[in-house]
Amino acid sequence: MTPRILIVLTSHRLLGQTGRATGFHFEELATPYWAFRDAGFAVEIASIQGGAAPVDPGSHPGDPSRLPASVARFLGDQGAIDALATTAAIDTVQAEAFDGVFLPGGHGTMWDLPTNAALARLVGAIFDAGGAVGAVCHGPAGLVGARRADGRPIVEGRRVNSFTNAEEAAIGLTEAMPFLLETRLTELGGRFEGGPDFRAFAVRDGNLVTGQNPASAGAVAAHVVDIVRALGARAAA
Repeated sequence: MTPRILIVLTSHRLLGQTGRATGFHFEELATPYWAFRDAGFAVEIASIQGGAAPVDPGSHPGDPSRLPASVARFLGDQGAIDALATTAAIDTVQAEAFDGVFLPGGHGTMWDLPTNAALARLVGAIFDAGGAVGAVCHGPAGLVGARRADGRPIVEGRRVNSFTNAEEAAIGLTEAMPFLLETRLTELGGRFEGGPDFRAFAVRDGNLVTGQNPASAGAVAAHVVDIVRALGARAAA
C-alpha cells in the first residue's frame, strides 16, 4: 500500500504587531513535498483553517532565477499548485489515514500551530502509532501542544531542534515572537540540540525528526522517508 504523508501549514498571515505579512516558508514546504513524492509517497496538504495557505513573502522572491529548485518545481506543477490552493482544514483530517506528518516552518506557525487542539491530537496520535513526525525551523511550534496518550509532551526526553534563539535574534524578531521556540521546547522537557546559525542541522530521536532552518528541510524529509519505509517493511514482514 502506498505510504501517505500529511503536510500541515500555518494559516496565520500577520507577523505580530510589526504590520508585516507572514505565513509558511515555501522552501520548507516544497523540498519535503518533492522528497516524499519522489519516494513514491502520496502527499496531502492541510492547513489550520483550510483553503489557500498564506506564503511568507520573504520565502518567495519575485525573481524566478532566485527561486530554490524545489520551489520552482512546485510552482511549475499544476497538481501541486491546486493542492496548495485547496488545503484541507486540520480538524477534518484523520490521523489514522497517514503514516507520517510534516510541519514546515514560516513565522506564521508561531501563532496558530501551538494552540490548535486538532493538530495536537493528530500529531500525538501519529507519534503514538509509531508514524513519522517531522518538523523544520518554526514548524516545531506544532509540537508544543502535542501529547502522548499518557499526557506527556511528545518532545519530553527527546532530542529536538528548531529555529534557535540565536537565529531569531540575528534576524531581529525576538521581540515580535509570542515566545521563543527553543526555550519553549526546552521547558517541555525536550533535550535541545542546536547547530551553527543558518546551517543545515537535523536531529532524529526515534520517530521524531526536527530541523533548524530552511537549509535543514531536505535532511528532515530524508529521515521521515527512512522512518516511513521502515514502518512499511515491518508491516510486510
